[in-house]
Amino acid sequence: MKRSSIFYSITFIFFIASIGVLVAYYNLVKYDKQKYTKELNDRYAIVARSTLLRILSRPLDKNFKKELKIYKVRLIANPDLMENILQNGEILQKITLRIGNSSIYYYKKNNYLLIESINGKSILLEDMAYKPYVTQILYIKLIFGGIAIILLLTYIMTIKKLKPIRKIKAQIDKFASGDLNINCKMEEKDEISEVANAFDYAVSQIRKLNNSRRLFLRNIMHELKTPITKGRITAEMLENGKQKDRLISTFDRLESLLNEFTAIEQISVNGEHMNKRVYRIIDLIDEAIDVSMANKNRLELMIQSDLSLKVDFKLFTVAIKNMIDNGIKYSDNNYVKISANFKSIQFATLGEKLPNDLSYYTAPFTQGEQRRTESFGLGLYIVESILLAHHMKLEYEYLDGYNIFKFINIQPIV
Repeated sequence: MKRSSIFYSITFIFFIASIGVLVAYYNLVKYDKQKYTKELNDRYAIVARSTLLRILSRPLDKNFKKELKIYKVRLIANPDLMENILQNGEILQKITLRIGNSSIYYYKKNNYLLIESINGKSILLEDMAYKPYVTQILYIKLIFGGIAIILLLTYIMTIKKLKPIRKIKAQIDKFASGDLNINCKMEEKDEISEVANAFDYAVSQIRKLNNSRRLFLRNIMHELKTPITKGRITAEMLENGKQKDRLISTFDRLESLLNEFTAIEQISVNGEHMNKRVYRIIDLIDEAIDVSMANKNRLELMIQSDLSLKVDFKLFTVAIKNMIDNGIKYSDNNYVKISANFKSIQFATLGEKLPNDLSYYTAPFTQGEQRRTESFGLGLYIVESILLAHHMKLEYEYLDGYNIFKFINIQPIV
């Protein structure tokens, strides 16, 4: 159990409470035992003083035995029993008075009072009202036993009430990892159940919205694909000229945007539908170059040939393609240096340092101040989304006149 866990905190609180109950029980027993012993000694002192006065004033008779019954004691008349008690009994306390002495003896689970007067007379009395202290603390045991049981039951009930938190946390972890197929609905009426049911309802609403969004995107892409294709074919039929080139460029751009929307739709659920396999980085980069239709004379490759990654082939090549397109488009010399090793994949282009942080350019539909009409700003946003879906990260630095974008945390397959 983690020390930061609420279960640990509650267990610790109940442990301290239990220690407190035990300390209170010990102190109460100690106090009650002292009180019981004092009351017993006070009674014996009264009996001893009264008996000594009786012995000194007149002889022992039947009336004396009746007087002893008032104090709940009786006279031991058997000399053998008296000798046995005095020899084998344990002396608990001696009381010295002006007119004599008295001693308390404990023998066979009972108390006896030996009274000796100054004139040499002695008698032994048995305490008929004596009860061992163990029987005296029975009520204390019952009280504290009840408190301990209530404390234990309260702890068990509290832990049982909080136990669903672990289930909720497990469902939240699944939700955070992109799994929307979770269920944390509860039938109880307590606050934790209300939180769980509210979270379950929120997830169901997100699931509905996500499904609607995906259906909408797919329908839009499906409906746009046909007119774009027809428009592209129609543009090819026109006579060569500036208008034809503009139309073909426009339809190419629309088709590129459509492909980018397809990538966004696929990665927007944290890569839930990705098909990851192991591919050589050289194959991924070659595919990205082919897709981007970039002039290889505009590229310089420094690739570690034995480097392989476990990625979704289609998505990862889109990320590399976007970096190549942006590099060629926005560099001062339309030239990109691509290097890949076991630490990172880098794209270096000559140019001025970006005026804003990387997060500004990875936001959707964001672009630099220059050439703002050349891009809708989805390139780096898609790249970062694809990398996050692969548990990687996009990093930027400016070094020796070059803008360097890096894919880090690439986790190469050895």
